[in-house]
Parts: sequence; C-alpha cells; structure tokens
Amino acid sequence: MRKDRVIVIVGPTASGKTGVGIRTALEIERRFGCAVEIISADSRAVYKYMDIGTAKPTMAEMQGVKHWGLDLVEPGERWTVADWKAYAEKKIAEIQERGSVPMVVGGAGLYIDSLVFNYQFSGGAEQKNCSDRTEMDDRFRVFGVSTETEQLRENIYSRVNKMFTQELFSEVKFLVQKYGWGSQAMKSDIYEYAWKYLEGEISLEEAKKLCFYEDWHLAKRQMTWFKRNEKIIWIPLEKITQSVLECIQNE
Repeated sequence: MRKDRVIVIVGPTASGKTGVGIRTALEIERRFGCAVEIISADSRAVYKYMDIGTAKPTMAEMQGVKHWGLDLVEPGERWTVADWKAYAEKKIAEIQERGSVPMVVGGAGLYIDSLVFNYQFSGGAEQKNCSDRTEMDDRFRVFGVSTETEQLRENIYSRVNKMFTQELFSEVKFLVQKYGWGSQAMKSDIYEYAWKYLEGEISLEEAKKLCFYEDWHLAKRQMTWFKRNEKIIWIPLEKITQSVLECIQNE
C-alpha cells in the first residue's frame, strides 16, 4: 500500500457508511497488521453534545477504532469547510506519521471535495463550486456506498423511527437550555422537529414524517453532489470492505 494513501468512503445519509467504515478499518488491521484511524466528514458531528440527533457512533460501535472530527466545537461556534479541511489535513499527517492508515468517512460533499481536490480558501471564503475543481489528488481513493433508491428510503424511515426516543428529547432539552434556540446547528432536521413536538406544535407522527422527508431530500442532494465526481468508485455496501482490501493489496 502506498504510504501516503488515504481511503475515503462517502455516501448519502443512512447508507451505512459509518458502520462499513469501522468494519473495513478492523479488517485492514486484521489482514495487514496496520491500524486505521477514521476522520469524520460530517458537518454536524463536529458539534459537542449533539450525539443522538447526528447519529454519531457510540464508543461501543467504534470497536476500538480511533475516530477524529467529532465534538470539535460547541453549537453556535463558527466552523467552516476551510476549518474542517485544515483539521483533516493535520490529522492525516499525524496518522501517517504514526504508521497508521487514515480513512475519511462521511456525507458532507463540500468537505470531501475541499480535501480531495485541494480547494484553496482565501479571504475567509467558504463556498466553492464544481467549476473550481482541478484534478483529484492521487493520494485519495474514494469509494461510494451504492444503495438502491427503495432501500435507502427504508433505511431512512427505519432510522428516523429509532431516533425519536426519550434520550433524543433529553438531548434536545439540554441543548436548548444550554445554548438557546438561536444556534444554527440545531435549526435543521431532527432537532427542529423534536423541539416542535416537545413544544406541542406538532404530533410525534408529524415530527417523524417531516424528519423523514428532510433526510430523504438531503440524501438526494448528497447523491447529486457526489455523482459529479467521476473518480468515485461506487460499490454496494456489502462489497465495500473487500474492494478497499483489494485496493490496498494491489498497490
């Protein structure tokens, strides 16, 4: 395997990329004897205390695989794609210096592109579009989780139903009490609908339905974004691990 190789796994929300990233990391270590450390490319997982609503992996789910990019700032603190790119590049260098393999896993398309296309930010610029792309840095091998439309819808529906728990409501109440409702980090997706339910504005079923449609539209936007990158290797979830192993073995 190239010493500077960085594995990247992308996909839409609820596609299973977090779990397959962990399984792949463990298999790489078992097969090749080198540790893998995962850098999250999730634009909301950077916020502290936002755990259930952002579907962060628990310590048990991580299975001992080191994770970076989680709990970096408090809700309401400024955090940009330029901040994430600088953070990810620093972590990649540190991981490689330890002799481990960096793996970037996430669904934030702008985060991923900023890294693999080496976007340059100046004057505080945060937004770039696809016309700014140059050739993808050959250190990165990007695998996309390919999911059939109906399966993805089922995954999102199932996850939404599982997430609306008392633990989520407690998390929302804590966040609102600590930070107020002015934080942009919370004004989207499940937190917004869970809070409206707690305030009696909508029913629980309405909250779940609205959250499902929000996530479904997000997934479609993510796929539209990722499809622009012709270098992404799209593989069904169950074949991702083997494909990554073959990539490593053949280099």
